[in-house]
Amino acid sequence: METNLLQSARELMLQQTPPVMRIPYYQIDAFTSRTFGGNPAGVCLLDRWLPDRALQLIAAENNLSETAFLVRDNAEYRLRWFTPALEVDLCGHATLAPAYLLFTELGHPEPVIRFQTRSGLLSATRRNDLIELDFPSRPPTPCAAPEQLVRGLGCKPREVLKSRDYVAVLDTEIQVATLVPDFGALLQLDCLGIIVTGKGDDSDFVSRFFAPRAGVPEDPVTGSAHSTLIPFWADRLGKSELFARQVSRRGGELFCRQLGDRVAIGGHAVIYFRGEIEISDTNS
Repeated sequence: METNLLQSARELMLQQTPPVMRIPYYQIDAFTSRTFGGNPAGVCLLDRWLPDRALQLIAAENNLSETAFLVRDNAEYRLRWFTPALEVDLCGHATLAPAYLLFTELGHPEPVIRFQTRSGLLSATRRNDLIELDFPSRPPTPCAAPEQLVRGLGCKPREVLKSRDYVAVLDTEIQVATLVPDFGALLQLDCLGIIVTGKGDDSDFVSRFFAPRAGVPEDPVTGSAHSTLIPFWADRLGKSELFARQVSRRGGELFCRQLGDRVAIGGHAVIYFRGEIEISDTNS
């Protein structure tokens, strides 16, 4: 009698336990050749799309500036990017990260990978030891400096421009590197992010990127910002090939080319973590 009761209890527990989904997960440091540098991106490999709420919960739990979600679609991949707070329309480091994973770990046989995204078709090409991203060019146009921008940066920029993001141009690399922003003021701006940039000491230009509205106070290395920075600095410096540094605490290096209405953004990457995310189907 006792054995039958125990068996019945176990069966009931199994019935009440929701099925578990295991998602292959990688964390990759992008735009760097060393671990603990660049920008860490989470990469989730999915067989099918989960509900948006589940994707957002995973990104919030990862608490990285971006988590990339990847679904294979014949010869291409569908790619989406989520910050801890929202989905974004373009992300560089979380495109470089899955491209690096596909090339180096998962045996992608061709030299080019194509991603379908909210910003249209993007590609990643293996060029010697670099992976080069093909992104849209988003040149900025001059605009007046909003009061919240000046207050948030604690200084008046030499120039202010805007594309998707505000661009604040300072005089020197040291000014960019030592800036201490007021995120409360920057949070009031009507944009996804704020790019601060200046000429580099041992690079063509440097930058930092702040996106408090996206739940990312400072992004370590921002590929999408270079869709705006490359056309700006290519025109300003009169050259189409540029080397850039993002002078955040972690730091990153970007090898850039201006290609008319497109830009090429090259970089290295390293894998930091391989594992699985385990969630119940009730969360999906």
